[in-house]
Amino acid sequence: QVQLVESGGGSVQAGGSLRLSCAASAYTYSKYCMRWFRQAPGKEREGVATIYTGSGITTYADSVKGRFTISRDNAKNTLFLQMNSLKPEDTATYYCAAPKFGGGCPTRPSDFYWGQGTQVTVSS
Repeated sequence: QVQLVESGGGSVQAGGSLRLSCAASAYTYSKYCMRWFRQAPGKEREGVATIYTGSGITTYADSVKGRFTISRDNAKNTLFLQMNSLKPEDTATYYCAAPKFGGGCPTRPSDFYWGQGTQVTVSS
């Protein structure tokens, strides 16, 4: 069954850190890639970080590069997002996502399964 459960969100002051986790079912955890998205109020959902679960290769949005680190534990079907030097503009609901289909890592948000999200609030 499809299952993605995020945790670790909260409220922090600017400059602080949070570590998000995403527990996926074996059915959902992708052997191709996993991705973190975020969505702020009134804004479109944006991809934040991607990890290719086989190779460990990572990519990041420019807005978080150098501050966020995506990682995974394939044995436990778990995805992580370490967020350092947080800024107020990082405030959003963060979602863990896994591709619906095999064969590669999609680009469209509609081609992913989603968790319920975890709220991150950064105050100045």
